[in-house]
Amino acid sequence: MKVALGQFAVSRDWQENSATCTRLMAEAQTEGADLLVLPEGILARDIADPDLVLKAAQPLDGPFLTAVCAASRGNALTTMMTVHVPAGDGKALNVLVAIRNGEIIARYDKLHLYDAFAVQESRNVTPGNQVPPLVEVAGMKVGLMTCYDVRFPEQARRLALDGAEVLVLPAAWVKGPLKEKHWEVLVTARALENTCYVVAVGECGPRNIGNSMVVDPMGVAIASAAEAPALVFATLEATRIAQVREVLPVLQNRRFARPELN
Repeated sequence: MKVALGQFAVSRDWQENSATCTRLMAEAQTEGADLLVLPEGILARDIADPDLVLKAAQPLDGPFLTAVCAASRGNALTTMMTVHVPAGDGKALNVLVAIRNGEIIARYDKLHLYDAFAVQESRNVTPGNQVPPLVEVAGMKVGLMTCYDVRFPEQARRLALDGAEVLVLPAAWVKGPLKEKHWEVLVTARALENTCYVVAVGECGPRNIGNSMVVDPMGVAIASAAEAPALVFATLEATRIAQVREVLPVLQNRRFARPELN
């Protein structure tokens, strides 16, 4: 599977962000990518207005995703991102969507809300209540996670036990002391402890670190971006997963039951 990591700084204007998405989709398709992963919360963002995620939220059939879906028609590229969708309770859901050939083929509502480091995501967002689905892309099974989820190993382990060979992680990882280190350690740990690939894509810009990366099942970073907008590619090999799982059979050797959602 050839993956593309589309790292960019989200603006407060959804039309501008839609145009950025469609441009990255076209570039990824030109390069023969099977999967394009974009950051978290890409409908609208403003560092001076944290409530914009709620004020700018759109339904799944709203103009933002309608435009992105239209741009995906006629090709096999799968694109994944998260957007904020009205929840009907005065808040929004942080929804990871997978889009292919003009349709939303899967969705995952973020389970773990970022109420940490003096940020309170739950002020504007309602948590999901279902384990993410797996999405098949280019013959590989892809599990869905979003940003803060990476700090909860139970979710990654559950997806791996459900059959995930790749974990996708759109993120908007906030800058701060040691935060880049946290990101690198956590993404690497989730890949190594589950012997799977992790494709982690972070928003860049004034608030967030960027630092998108792909880590292989042995914990090796095989592609990465810095702090600026970038489109990075990597190739994921099913044979690499099989090789690592043969010499490091942690999923077989585990003694704990499969994690379940409370």
